[in-house]
Amino acid sequence: MIRTRMMVLSSLFAGLTAVGALIVLPFPIVPMTLQTFFVLLSGILLGAKGGALAQILYVLMGLFGLPVFAGGAGGIQTLFSPSFGFLLGFIAAAWIGGRVVELDRWGESPWRYVFACASALVAIYVFGVAGLFLNLNYVAGKSVSMLTALKIGLLPFIVPDLLKSVVVSLIAFRVGKRVRELSPLSERI
Repeated sequence: MIRTRMMVLSSLFAGLTAVGALIVLPFPIVPMTLQTFFVLLSGILLGAKGGALAQILYVLMGLFGLPVFAGGAGGIQTLFSPSFGFLLGFIAAAWIGGRVVELDRWGESPWRYVFACASALVAIYVFGVAGLFLNLNYVAGKSVSMLTALKIGLLPFIVPDLLKSVVVSLIAFRVGKRVRELSPLSERI
């Protein structure tokens, strides 16, 4: 059963991810946005289930036609866009980042959050680059190697995403414990 508090927090992070999509730096094929920042933060602060729920809500809002994806995109046709794999990666990333924090292997250490962000970024890139490769080769009809897909969907984003991860880790280190005290893991979902 989903508790009201978690539904509200997940909805808030779905909205924040949508706001992050409005801040776009134009890159060819896959735009750079602040979505990743809120995806990482949702998983780390809300836990695996709450963070994943936030991103599922976000993706569903876009698929139902709300213009919440990068560049104001939305609608079912987004399933066929080169960046849709990244959207699926957001769900996995929020779950993985939240799960790493829930494991509590490092105690209240900044490394806990650094590792959670790094793990979440790997998920985003795996889903995103795979989706980009499949889209370009089988939907767009362009013959693209996996190396080219990595150059398009990974390389331009590594440094900015690592910077976002550092900021998320610092924020989570400062407020993560307080957020978890307000909403203990056993009560989250």
